[in-house]
Amino acid sequence: MKVKDGIIGLIIGDALGVPVEFSYRETLKKNPVTGMRGYGTYNMPPGTWSDDSSMTIATMASIINKQAIDYEDMMCEFLDWIENGKYTQYEDTFDFGTTTYNGLLNFKNGTDPILCGGSGERDNGNGSLMRILPLAFIPNIDYETIENVSGLTHRHLRSKIACVFYVEIAKSMLENDLSIDEHVKLAGDKIKEYYDDSNELNHFKRIFNDDLNDEDTISSKGYVISTFESVIYSLKTTDNFKDAVLKAVNLGRDTDTVGAICGGLAGIYYGYDSIPIDWIESIPEINQVLELCERYEAYCNECL
Repeated sequence: MKVKDGIIGLIIGDALGVPVEFSYRETLKKNPVTGMRGYGTYNMPPGTWSDDSSMTIATMASIINKQAIDYEDMMCEFLDWIENGKYTQYEDTFDFGTTTYNGLLNFKNGTDPILCGGSGERDNGNGSLMRILPLAFIPNIDYETIENVSGLTHRHLRSKIACVFYVEIAKSMLENDLSIDEHVKLAGDKIKEYYDDSNELNHFKRIFNDDLNDEDTISSKGYVISTFESVIYSLKTTDNFKDAVLKAVNLGRDTDTVGAICGGLAGIYYGYDSIPIDWIESIPEINQVLELCERYEAYCNECL
């Protein structure tokens, strides 16, 4: 079941990164993450997921409940998460970004859902990229829909392109037996063709040009391009799920989100059985997520 592969991979990467978020790379080189830790940055138990997983789960739940992509319902689910702790393990919402919060506040104040997201240069955090993976499993999903789902919180074209690019890589992994480099190139070619008149493509040049081989040039901050580059670098320079997500997390800074986004793709590419079972078993409420994945996969199959 490919939904399970990707979503559990995402949650694992998120949970690995939560305890060390904001840690510097140099610090993690001395004491690297090698498995599930507890407490740390947010003083949460081992296996706790953050906003990355909560908003991903909320996205899936909305689509299942409405049997469609309903932007208003999706925003209602996000509001329930941020205000009431829904889709968290301890009814405790933490670690959400300003752009995401402002988008949800705009919706609460009556703005049309697809116009809620920030559209300024400084609104290009990774808050829509981190939750976009469920759309990759929907057959024949179109770019406008992916852009609109991004735009609920992050409406700048750069963030929208990043989301479409990420979904295209995931779809390539679902459909083709290729190397990581080949998946990225195939998806990149589609992105360049579709957005060929956009200056925003300049921000993706290092990914297009396969220029992500030196860790010293990789920034793992929350800027959407930095996050995306960190994910591609972590996938390109490893050959299994465990090493990919650990490399992503140990880059430091926005560890949970880089770990989550990398884990989603690594889970699809290497498969659920490649994820260490002790990591999976350490996630509270993982059985509920697995059940949700089954229901979501059934919905996606009905869309065929």
